Amino acid sequence: MGDTEHQPGVPEADDPAQDTALDAPAPESMGPIQMTTLAFPGNQFKGEILPELEKLKKQGIVRVIDLLLVRKDELGNVMVTTASDLDWQEAVSFGSYVGALAGYTAAGAAGIERGAMAGAAELADGHLFDEDDVFRVTQALPSDTTAVLVLFEHLWAKPMLEAVDRAGGIELTNDWIRPEEVVSVVHRAVPPAAPS
Repeated sequence: MGDTEHQPGVPEADDPAQDTALDAPAPESMGPIQMTTLAFPGNQFKGEILPELEKLKKQGIVRVIDLLLVRKDELGNVMVTTASDLDWQEAVSFGSYVGALAGYTAAGAAGIERGAMAGAAELADGHLFDEDDVFRVTQALPSDTTAVLVLFEHLWAKPMLEAVDRAGGIELTNDWIRPEEVVSVVHRAVPPAAPS
C-alpha cells in the first residue's frame, strides 16, 4: 500500500484518541439551559422569590445549575452568595459534558477528551460562575442594587426533546418571546382587514 498523507486534526484509523472518544459513555440527557440575569434596584425584597423558585424545583420543572447573587448596599458594601442544585458528581459530569462539546467545537474529535477534562476541572467546585464573574458584576453594579445570574435547566422539556431526538428531529430555532413581543410580531405579520 502506498504512503498516505496525514492531515493535522484528523485522527488516523488506528489512533487511540479516536477510540477513546468513541468509547466515552454517553452523557445524561439534559433539558434546555437558560441564562437569566436579573437586577433589583433599591434591594426591595419581600421574601416572595425563593419560595416560587422552590416550588418550580420541587415540581421538577427547573433545576438551578448555578446561581450567583451579588448585593451592594447603599454604602457600596458587597455580599456574594452562590448556589447550585447539582451535587459534586453532577457538577463534574456537567462540566465534562460541556467541556467535551467545547473541545469538539474547537478542535474536532481530537479536542473532546482534553475539553472534557478541562470542563470537569472547571466545575469541580460546583460552580460555573467564578471570581471573574463576581468581579465584573460587582464593578458594574450601582450601590443599593442586587444582581442575580441564574443558569436554569428546564427539566420539563427533557422528555419532549428526547422524543424529538429519537424521531431524528433537528431544532431550527429556539427563541424566548415575552408576551408583549408576541403581540407586536402578530400585528406586523397579519395584514389589516379590508374595509367593508
